[in-house]
Amino acid sequence: MKKDTDGHKKHTAAGRGRFSGGIGYVLAVAGSAVGLGNIWRFPYLAAKYGGGMFLLVYLLLMVTFGYVLIVSETALGRMTRKSPAGAFHAFGKSLPFGFGGWINAVVPMLIVPYYCVIGGWVLKYLFEYLRGSTQALAGDGYFTGFIASSGSVEFWFILFSVCVFFVILAGVKAGVERVSKIMMPVLVVLAIFVTVYSVTRPGAWEGVKYFLIPNFEDFSWMTVVAAMGQMFYSLSIAMGVLYTYGSYIGKDVDIEKSTTQVEIFDTAIALLAGMMIIPAVFAFSGGDMDALQAGPSLAFITLPKIFASMGIGSMVGIAFFLMFLFAALTSAISLMETSVSSLQDELHLSRLKCCLIMGTVVIVAGSASALGYGALDFVTIFGMAFLDFFDFLTNSVMMPLAALSTCILIIRVVGFDKIDREMECSSAFRRKKLYHFFLKYVAPVCIGIILISSIANVLGIISL
Repeated sequence: MKKDTDGHKKHTAAGRGRFSGGIGYVLAVAGSAVGLGNIWRFPYLAAKYGGGMFLLVYLLLMVTFGYVLIVSETALGRMTRKSPAGAFHAFGKSLPFGFGGWINAVVPMLIVPYYCVIGGWVLKYLFEYLRGSTQALAGDGYFTGFIASSGSVEFWFILFSVCVFFVILAGVKAGVERVSKIMMPVLVVLAIFVTVYSVTRPGAWEGVKYFLIPNFEDFSWMTVVAAMGQMFYSLSIAMGVLYTYGSYIGKDVDIEKSTTQVEIFDTAIALLAGMMIIPAVFAFSGGDMDALQAGPSLAFITLPKIFASMGIGSMVGIAFFLMFLFAALTSAISLMETSVSSLQDELHLSRLKCCLIMGTVVIVAGSASALGYGALDFVTIFGMAFLDFFDFLTNSVMMPLAALSTCILIIRVVGFDKIDREMECSSAFRRKKLYHFFLKYVAPVCIGIILISSIANVLGIISL
């Protein structure tokens, strides 16, 4: 293994990107984790599954299950100095290793095209708020009309994708790290501004209490399932991102400390998102649970109606969608960087060529998703539009399988001793016993529950 590691170090020194230090890594990972899932999905799931009860379960899972998977992927990335496919190949070349590596590598390649489509929607809404179209955005049918207008959706999708492409082309330090260091602090400031405004609306305090104070009568098994799925997706687990970013950090970076910082940052943004949205909807609707549980339509239909009813709705709308845009950009950048890094490792091509390959994949696959509600609405896969299908395939099937393959790799092949030594390169491994127990006995079970429940949800057996 020592020989392999030395070879990887030479490869890294020859041309592999590196973060300047722990702060760059933490902000980049946090930027990846803080995305559409935090701001879009977290609030409506929290509202649907008991508010404070959901939040409590989510936090418990974050510091156990989430911690274990973040540490695992990051440690394997740094140990091998490779993106997911290469990391698995470092321990064997047989079919199981190839499957585990490539499923982790392919997930971001499939996610980033439709992610850029949703990023284009956010960019469009920000542009319209800047134009002063607050009332128009709140109109019935505006969103459905927009996503059906194929030309407009394609334009905003391509514009968003081009922004992501040029950041990735600039490299790890000059592109990914620099953008993350700028965008993440601004995102936090905007989130705090919108939150303060939201919680000070008349009637909003009831929403604050509902979101923060657990009511154990609201607890159910579905609360655990929903919180587990949300935690899984919001931390960029099983997307190849943590393998790739782990390969960019030095042995002096404290992985355990950095993981804790990422958990805190991600949780803080999720809390702010809940405090932004749930109290505002509470105040606007008088506590109507149907409005609170609007689901994916919350950001693009319900919130614009709320903003239109406010005295300074245009300003709040601009701040919210600017924050939303930054969250979408940082996550899309992470997904694209992971994809480019995997292509560099496996195809041994220049960064420019790999960027062009991924740019082509994004435009082709993303266009199908962009046009799926308009010009291509007659084409469905298992009854789903292109965007919905890619979302189901990656989130419900491939990501749980990718995470499970990581657990099996460590338990059956790598061994806990090697992970322990990797973690102890820079500091003591303080949560070693928790890590061993949860990875061996709890994580595989939790991943299985996520996989089964997600598929059952799509089949209509349960409702998430």
